[in-house]
Amino acid sequence: MKEFFLVIIVAMIFLVIFQISKASEYVSVLKGEEKSRKQNNKINGFLMVAFLVLGLIGVWYCNELYYGKTLFPQGSASVEGEQVDLMLYITIGVTGVIFVITQVLLFWFAFKYQEKEGQKAYFFPHNNKLELLWTTVPAIFLTVLVVFGLKNWFKFTNDAPKNSVLVEITGHQFAWDMRYPGKDGVLGKKSYKLYNQPLGNTLGVDFEDPESWDDLHTTVMHLPVDKPVKLVINAMDVIHDVGLSHFRMKMDAVPGIPTTMWFTPQYTTEEMKVRTGNPNFVYEISCDQMCGKGHFSMRGVIVVESEADYNKWLASQKPEYFTLHPEKDPGGNNQAVDSTQSAPIAIAVPKSN
Repeated sequence: MKEFFLVIIVAMIFLVIFQISKASEYVSVLKGEEKSRKQNNKINGFLMVAFLVLGLIGVWYCNELYYGKTLFPQGSASVEGEQVDLMLYITIGVTGVIFVITQVLLFWFAFKYQEKEGQKAYFFPHNNKLELLWTTVPAIFLTVLVVFGLKNWFKFTNDAPKNSVLVEITGHQFAWDMRYPGKDGVLGKKSYKLYNQPLGNTLGVDFEDPESWDDLHTTVMHLPVDKPVKLVINAMDVIHDVGLSHFRMKMDAVPGIPTTMWFTPQYTTEEMKVRTGNPNFVYEISCDQMCGKGHFSMRGVIVVESEADYNKWLASQKPEYFTLHPEKDPGGNNQAVDSTQSAPIAIAVPKSN
């Protein structure tokens, strides 16, 4: 019923517009085409100025109304993301100034140079100075913005600091899975041919590789605060995208082509609850690439905590190897296998390659 009324309302709007246009034609016939055209030009000129003023007021009002609901007031949750915010502010500043100037001139000229008695338009078909000006100035500004963007892009996707925490994140329809290396600091090999071999090996980890024996498999990402994090990003089925809006980061997850990026969390989850005034705040992982009918529900959770709490959580996790091969578990829920030895050892904070 609601959809029916919407269709009726839209049809009524089109009917009203049609009737107004027909009435304008009849008025033009009665008054004379030339007189009607001049009168319409004058009305349109004033409407242009009114639209300009009301439009700028609307832009200001929307900013006042919705700015507090964006992610900007709380700031970037990562150190590197602050550079992304700075780039965005500069881009908005430059393009915003140009937008206001060009729109004011556009609407003002429509009013100022409307058709008048005794006023004749001046035409010039070519002007080298003007063409050079409106070509080179935008090109210079855009080049500078692109250079800054590439500089930051290469930084985020380049080699992570040596003390980085290494986390592998894999997207599949419609969830995220994480894998952490153990004491050896190296993730075991994977192969798409090994999915669910043995049953439950959803990431296709090659457990013939000793480096995989101490790897951890989780569905919630835990990260220590104030420590660089390197993400190794994979996809099982279609293209996904790891969207970390609070950290101002995103990267495509492409089947068969691992991608990487790194960042440094600077606020714990508890600190962000205070900053945002939201006691239910959580860091989210979104999929920023349309990946199927369940795309909207592809949501992951990140817990940023102190390094002590992170180490405690890490030590409480059981290697996936023992979960899938319980007969080989030496018996400790908080133990893992060193890939270079046969004896179990405690898990330590993983190191990047």
